[in-house]
Amino acid sequence: MGLIIGYFCPRCNVMMRILITVLFLLLSVVPLSRAQTSHVYPSKDTLLERRKQIMEAIKETERQLEAIKNDKKATMGQLRALQNKLSDRQRLIGNINQELHHIDRDIKVSSREVQTLTQKLDQLKIKYAQSVRYSYSTRSSYDMLAFLFSSRDFNDAIRRMKYLKKFRDFRKYQVVQINQTQTQLQHKIGTLNAEKTEQAQLLNTQVKQKQVLQEETDQTNQVVQELKSKESRLLADIEKNRRIAANISKAINKIIDREMAKAAAEVRRSHDAKGGANTSKIKASSGTEGPGIAVNEPAGSSSSRSRSSDVELLLTPEDVELAGNFEGNRGKMYWPVEKGYITDHYGKHPHPLAPQVMINNDGIDIQTSEDARVRCVFKGTVTSVFSVAGANKIVMVKHGNYCTVYNGLSAVSVKTGDEVDVKQTLGTVATNDEGLPVVNFQIWKAQGKGNVTLNPEQWIGKAR
Repeated sequence: MGLIIGYFCPRCNVMMRILITVLFLLLSVVPLSRAQTSHVYPSKDTLLERRKQIMEAIKETERQLEAIKNDKKATMGQLRALQNKLSDRQRLIGNINQELHHIDRDIKVSSREVQTLTQKLDQLKIKYAQSVRYSYSTRSSYDMLAFLFSSRDFNDAIRRMKYLKKFRDFRKYQVVQINQTQTQLQHKIGTLNAEKTEQAQLLNTQVKQKQVLQEETDQTNQVVQELKSKESRLLADIEKNRRIAANISKAINKIIDREMAKAAAEVRRSHDAKGGANTSKIKASSGTEGPGIAVNEPAGSSSSRSRSSDVELLLTPEDVELAGNFEGNRGKMYWPVEKGYITDHYGKHPHPLAPQVMINNDGIDIQTSEDARVRCVFKGTVTSVFSVAGANKIVMVKHGNYCTVYNGLSAVSVKTGDEVDVKQTLGTVATNDEGLPVVNFQIWKAQGKGNVTLNPEQWIGKAR
């Protein structure tokens, strides 16, 4: 560069002007980085799918509620349906709030991108204008020729021609950049406007849902007040249902103990016949190290009285595999009915009308349509079909060391010993004391320290 500068006189500095201008334009036009977000937010598609599922649940509850309203008198079934709908409505509003938050972020990001693209476009136009002005000021063919003929040799002249070509190409590149940036800006402005429209529609939906929520809350309070006048009769019903549930629980425990004792005896016979070659041994601990089955001897035996957590348990390979598959499908199993909603949840919780009274549900109550078919949630073997005083028919299905219980059937289409598959019909749902089609679904697990109930809501997936 020093040689080139020294070669020209102050009046013939065309090369210097061209070189400096080209370098300045090349270095100054740096694409602005696009606004980026460092946070990972819930997907809009996920929120839309969740809103759709909640709306479907609300519609199903409303269908059931319409059937209940045929009876003009307020019932616990009506109260549970209203409370279930209130809960779903609150979840829907919460989901809409998340969607609005998601759209707000999108609008902010889009606004920043529009601002960034606008600044980039302004800079490109400024640099292009500078380039045009410079080309106009140096448009004399004499300057270009002087720039070429002042070369030291042929190679130097070739390089200077490349400089001139590069300068022309750069101006074309500037035009392309301006056009692309204008297209991006128009597209982003369109996206921003669409997001603002979606936001306005969602805000309107949110306002309507809040109004509906208030109406449903008033309706629920009205039913509660009407039911409170029947509190003494309801408390008597609670106590009666509590005794029935206790009797069912005792019967289930006995059946599980009997089945596990039979399984243990079968495994021991196989062990004695084959010398223990095909016996799978599982060490019982806290019940979390695999599908361990408690070997419960028949009542009165010494082993049943001294059962402990460190007893060595025996399972057939088939039972081990079946229990493992059952555990592997946790959260993905079908519902025991095709359609319905949960009216009473698992475990101990206050009664919806009398908070001072605690109720304990070994499973979940699902209200469904009249004469709905009750189906098996996983393949297994029917271990018992029974009933207790005051209750409808009950079907138990064994899945290794797990058992599923289907309580509240009017008719049963299977018998003890039947092998059943997923979604196979077990019977038809019965109606409860209020005339509502409700099935009680339970999941039990046999383990070293006894039989325990599990929360079915953590095992079942969708109702379809």
